[in-house]
Amino acid sequence: MPVSEIAIWSAMLGGLLTLAALALGDALGSRSRGSMRNLLFVVLTGASCVVMTGLPEALFPFLPGHPLMVLKASLGPLAGGVALYYLGSWLGGEREDPLVHRLTAWGGAAVFLAAVVLALLASQVSSDQFRPVLLAAAVVNMVPVLLAMVAVIRATRRGDPLARWMLLAIVCLAAMVSGLYLRGLDAPGLGPGFWLFTAVITMVYFLAATVLGILRNRHNRKLARLSRVQQGADPVTGLHTGSALIAEVEHVFWRTARQQGECSVICVNVSNLYELTDSAGPGVEHQILVTLAARVRRAAGFRCVVGQYHPRCFVVVMFTDKHAAPLNETLAHLRFMVGESLSVVDEKQAHHTFQPRLGIGVVTHAPAHAKPMDILNEAERLALAQIANWSRPQGPDATTEHEIVTAPQPLR
Repeated sequence: MPVSEIAIWSAMLGGLLTLAALALGDALGSRSRGSMRNLLFVVLTGASCVVMTGLPEALFPFLPGHPLMVLKASLGPLAGGVALYYLGSWLGGEREDPLVHRLTAWGGAAVFLAAVVLALLASQVSSDQFRPVLLAAAVVNMVPVLLAMVAVIRATRRGDPLARWMLLAIVCLAAMVSGLYLRGLDAPGLGPGFWLFTAVITMVYFLAATVLGILRNRHNRKLARLSRVQQGADPVTGLHTGSALIAEVEHVFWRTARQQGECSVICVNVSNLYELTDSAGPGVEHQILVTLAARVRRAAGFRCVVGQYHPRCFVVVMFTDKHAAPLNETLAHLRFMVGESLSVVDEKQAHHTFQPRLGIGVVTHAPAHAKPMDILNEAERLALAQIANWSRPQGPDATTEHEIVTAPQPLR
């Protein structure tokens, strides 16, 4: 083998080892089934590519020839069958499209059996009779390529957003398989330029397949994480919302009534939550909500119930006893901490400053006969009234932006 060709295949080997290391790191980091499949795919398919180039016997001439013949005949179809089966899982499996699932599962099984047959044939023939076996392996190895292309085209038409990119990867796969088997068959008239193209297209395929695999695995892990969010909790902030919030408020009311104490419900309304949508794009409000939720929880402390009445409105419910922090101190912490400006990052990694405009309403009451919904609505009404008050033209007696509005008298 010429030195130039050894250099080309060695560079390809280095790229494959780098991708294998990245896949190993993702597998160790996430420890998910998808990342393990991606690692096995990179290792198995990469090994079949390296074997087909003839690089192992060029670098290590003392290697036995017969085992290499068996590997060249079987490793490519074996990797193709496994990759086809994994592609079906990547496309969603039977739950997404039963036809694609049957195409990839049964096709992968058939190619796997063909790889076993080719390995047995290669183990029984001499080196002079090996070319027809390798030619049969090339034909078999094109079967999963064609099946994969059919499956990906169908997934693209059915709306899979990543399938169109996988289609480009399958086109690269077809070129890669053709080039590597032409190298294994020692096709005449092909020089270093063609081998360089084959090596480059091989790396493009592996890079595209690996990136798409990681993207789909991360998306699936995110969906699994969101599906495990506690029922009744906001998936962005993790705070109680809906019926879970009402149940928590009822429990605080019941406990406070047994202790014959008073309970305060604080509503913190963020009136300008969506004001950066035009300049920073949609989605930045999630960053804002996560930050503000952490600030509300930190200012209120962990003995209070903290929830989200709706995206703009945070709720703090606290009861007063000798061990609880004074209400005015908690309100001061909320006003100071939640009202501070914060920085958000848009899709273009540009930074934007968000200055919360808050309305804070407080209702303090003896909760013996109080209804949580009535108290929450009253506290929110006071917060909205405070926002409307400082939104009007400012006069000498107008309230300031972060002034707190409290119910004029306790609700009994």
